[in-house]
Amino acid sequence: MSQPTQPPIAEQRPYSFERHGVTIQDPWHWLKDEGYPKVDDADVIAYLNAENGWFEAQMKPLESLVETLFQEMKGRIKEDDSSVPQKDGDWLYWVEYDKGAQYKKWYRKPVAGGDKVLLLDETELAKDAEYFRLGAFSVSPDGRLLAYAIDDDGSERFEARIKDLTTGKDLPDIIPGTLSSLIWRADSGALIYGLANENWRTDNARLHLLGTPTESDVELYKEADEGFRVDIGMTSSEKYIVIATGDNETSEVRLVPAADPQAEPILIRPRQKGVEYAVEERDGTLFIHTNDGHINFRLATARIEAPGAWTTLIEGSDEFYMTDMTAFKDFYVIEGRRNGLDKIEIRDYADPSKTAPITFPEASYAASLGDNPEWDMKVLRLAYESMVTPDTVYDYDVATGKLTVLKVQEVPSGYNAADYKTERVMIAARDGTQVPVSIITRKDFKQDGTAPLHLYAYGAYGYAIPPSFSVTRLSMVDRGFAYAIAHIRGGDDLGRQWYLDGKLTKRTNTFNDFVDVAKGLIERDYTAKGKVTASGGSAGGELMGAIVNSDPELWGAVVAHVPFVDVLNTMLDETLPLTPGEWPEWGNPITDKAAFDLLRSYSPYDNVGAHAYPPMLVTAGLNDPRVTYWEPAKWVAKLRVTKTDDNVLLLKTNMGAGHGGKSGRFDSLKETAEEFAFLLWQMGMAGK
Repeated sequence: MSQPTQPPIAEQRPYSFERHGVTIQDPWHWLKDEGYPKVDDADVIAYLNAENGWFEAQMKPLESLVETLFQEMKGRIKEDDSSVPQKDGDWLYWVEYDKGAQYKKWYRKPVAGGDKVLLLDETELAKDAEYFRLGAFSVSPDGRLLAYAIDDDGSERFEARIKDLTTGKDLPDIIPGTLSSLIWRADSGALIYGLANENWRTDNARLHLLGTPTESDVELYKEADEGFRVDIGMTSSEKYIVIATGDNETSEVRLVPAADPQAEPILIRPRQKGVEYAVEERDGTLFIHTNDGHINFRLATARIEAPGAWTTLIEGSDEFYMTDMTAFKDFYVIEGRRNGLDKIEIRDYADPSKTAPITFPEASYAASLGDNPEWDMKVLRLAYESMVTPDTVYDYDVATGKLTVLKVQEVPSGYNAADYKTERVMIAARDGTQVPVSIITRKDFKQDGTAPLHLYAYGAYGYAIPPSFSVTRLSMVDRGFAYAIAHIRGGDDLGRQWYLDGKLTKRTNTFNDFVDVAKGLIERDYTAKGKVTASGGSAGGELMGAIVNSDPELWGAVVAHVPFVDVLNTMLDETLPLTPGEWPEWGNPITDKAAFDLLRSYSPYDNVGAHAYPPMLVTAGLNDPRVTYWEPAKWVAKLRVTKTDDNVLLLKTNMGAGHGGKSGRFDSLKETAEEFAFLLWQMGMAGK
């Protein structure tokens, strides 16, 4: 089959609509298949296939480089790896990868001694699927049954199944269309789950009695607000099932006894716009982690008999951002960030002022509680890494304060941390705000403005990008790149206000921060204009769309993964799965003209201009329910006929995957190798 010599040009078909007195022309609207989530429009499929053909033709000369990068990355992964076993009741649980396998195997063995038992083989489950993802994985309290959920096309439409661990056979119980955790009733005779509705939103909590048809399942809770989602969990004490509902700024929690989920739910406190809270329980005392009194959250307590009467246990702090609280039998753990760095503190129930902070050796790192499934923990499992320190698993003895290394991520092809250095620098944005940036380079990196630099960020939903370790990143750094993570506003890296300063009416701070960080790194001679490559995905892909519109000359090449670029149209479409729940994040342009005008002013698709753009690689997933495939497709179609340059523009759509791209660990690596090959090609470094 001959290779295409020209990129495809998508047909323009007249389409317009009016909102708030403004007429919007959208000639590529037809790329949205009206039958979505089923996509079978022949013209749509033909266009996406043509773009994939152009991607393959342009990347073909790079096949050798892609393979070289892939083998480098694969060589840094221990193929026959396994996790550190963790005790939960009478069993030790862990996962293993077989050499060459794309997916995990889940094992356990008796604490008292005995052979290991295979609980679930993801490779076997995935053998006939182009895509596979294991969702929920939950062993029953009596240890006899395993509830698990699978997605075999990337649409996040999970099917829940139940396996009898004594026979190894699945029970006849199958629950299609789940989108939640799977929580067991205390007697192991029933499951609590959430079912997705026709708009693919989880607005309920349901009870399934084993051995009964799903049609007879009992609805425990139904959410009336279309913008709220229902999540199901369990307190650490395992006495209560948590039914939490909320959006991006407001929450409401109910508890039901794990022994009797059909009992009258205990409403902790009625929802109040802008107030978020989460609940733990110990011996009838509730611990409430909430932002009601301080933007950086406080910890309050209440008796379960009076769940709304909250008394402050730990005050909110301007310096310490409290991100989580976990209860255990004899102590509780506070997690948070101080000056953007992760902190973990052990607290005493009897004396809250008695604090045992866990200290770590590096100036910049990522640390968190690991897998700690039991209520009566004496030794905590912790996770730690930095940009130069591989993922490390610790046990922390609460009584003695001793940290014991259990496992350090192995890099089979070799890795010497002494060959690299990491820095944390502060760069002023245009409004004077100091933005932190984490950087990794080789020790012999010359900071003289001659080197390329890759800049990554996300900047939305209060999600902080940690300065973590990456074996794939080394392929860029070893070729002379500096690699930087910009901790821009929109994430909560420096506290809750940092997040609020990058959402709604302050959204453009996120884009400005990224551009200003790039300019600041150029001024400090890490790199030069045109030698900065950039990448981001999803909301970070929106960021990529904004920065190529505003400052195209800065970037040597840009990769936008599943980019949220058709912002205005998506926020106007309340039938899409995520839209109503996203309005607190972006604004509601249906009812609010100011929100409409703001979204229209920065939406990357709406602001494509007749000017030069940098070389760009864009990815999409046909089954993606988060950023629908037509957003990147429409954006690329518009760029092709609007931009004034001859720079490469590629669109790759995974026709059998969703938001996260291909699912197998090696297939995913191959896509990263393609991305890096594209960047090296555009920077004139394809031969390195």
